[in-house]
Amino acid sequence: MKKQLLTLFWLGALQVLSAQDTAYLPPPNATKSHRNYSNVKGWGPGETPTAPTGFRVTLYADGFENPRWLYELPNGDILVAESNSNHSFFTRIGAVFVGANKSNSMKHSVDRITLLRDANHDGIPEFRSTFLQSLEQPFGMLLTGKYFYVANTNAILRYTYETGATQLSGTPEKILDLPAGKINRHWTRNIIANKEQTKIYIAVGSGTDHAEKGVANEKLRADILEINLDGTGFRIYASGLRNPVGMGWAPGTNTLWTAVNERDNLGDDLVPDYLTGVKDGGFYGWPWFYYGEHRDARVKDPVPEGVGNVLLPDVPLGAHTASLGLVFYTKDEFPKRYHDGAFIAQHGSWNRKPIAGYKVLFVPFANGRPSGKPEDFLTGFVIDSGKGRVRGRPVGLLVTKQGALLVADDRTNRVWKVTWQRK
Repeated sequence: MKKQLLTLFWLGALQVLSAQDTAYLPPPNATKSHRNYSNVKGWGPGETPTAPTGFRVTLYADGFENPRWLYELPNGDILVAESNSNHSFFTRIGAVFVGANKSNSMKHSVDRITLLRDANHDGIPEFRSTFLQSLEQPFGMLLTGKYFYVANTNAILRYTYETGATQLSGTPEKILDLPAGKINRHWTRNIIANKEQTKIYIAVGSGTDHAEKGVANEKLRADILEINLDGTGFRIYASGLRNPVGMGWAPGTNTLWTAVNERDNLGDDLVPDYLTGVKDGGFYGWPWFYYGEHRDARVKDPVPEGVGNVLLPDVPLGAHTASLGLVFYTKDEFPKRYHDGAFIAQHGSWNRKPIAGYKVLFVPFANGRPSGKPEDFLTGFVIDSGKGRVRGRPVGLLVTKQGALLVADDRTNRVWKVTWQRK
């Protein structure tokens, strides 16, 4: 039987993955697992991330507090969700490491959404306001019809929105409760609407690494959920996705894609994060299996009856890279080779030595499918991979109506802008 070969790069080591479940991966614990948090030094005067020749990287805005996610309103206003983890797991294991410049430093979550407006269209926002506050770790944002939706860590809220509003007030309507509470290792909740603007999809990560607190405590986690715009019609769209975060529709298709952050503590090179098209009703293995039907022996709960046909992800992105942000390039300002392709922000590892991630990747697409290997697009975040010294950590991505790429750097409280200069 023929095998379609996918190529996996991780820090110079070439591995080959089959599109069947005979994919090669190193055995569990082939290397020691490392607790290796990066040391975030920040950006010096004049320093910026590095993009390919012909692109320009500039500072779009700064002065935030953990800018995590980005959204553009129809009038061109940019919204920045500012929030942070406050989960006791990271506070506990990071107790030895926590400091002002450590990547796992858990500061107070400001829990707000900031609006930026470029009224004179010079490419730099000159107006800023607090669009929403008093939220609960906000992340995903969505405007459809007259409603603006916010994905808190524990619920989906919607507010009445009027075009041009610089802040929202009034009591929101809660349309759906989401799992949160003490077991909430992955607190972000992203949302996206379908093309018809009739359904909302919600990415909810697992509460633990590999269901070590029991599968019963992971209800409605490691899933992509689907609801109607008013919160009715709830169902699980896809499951077994350990921590799906970024979501997007492949241009020219009705296929939802997601970037998934996989499990830790199985060695430096397990388990690969991945980009995958999401099949309605598909099961991707977590917690019992990883990257196809590779069994995680640490999971003691029995595999449920009827579990089979574990779907193999489409594009491996390297182990422990924390691949989170995802956008498809749907504009025409960048060169043609970038059209319809996917940009992926890798927030960076804490469970690998040397560190991995800390960059933005590009995956070319053709006819709605990946057509080439992941390639570095935005680098310069890493100063010394062996010593774990970095300048920042990219996370949220946005392609603006003008065709620029915005990148949220949440540990240095700024947003970068990437534009094409050489015509």
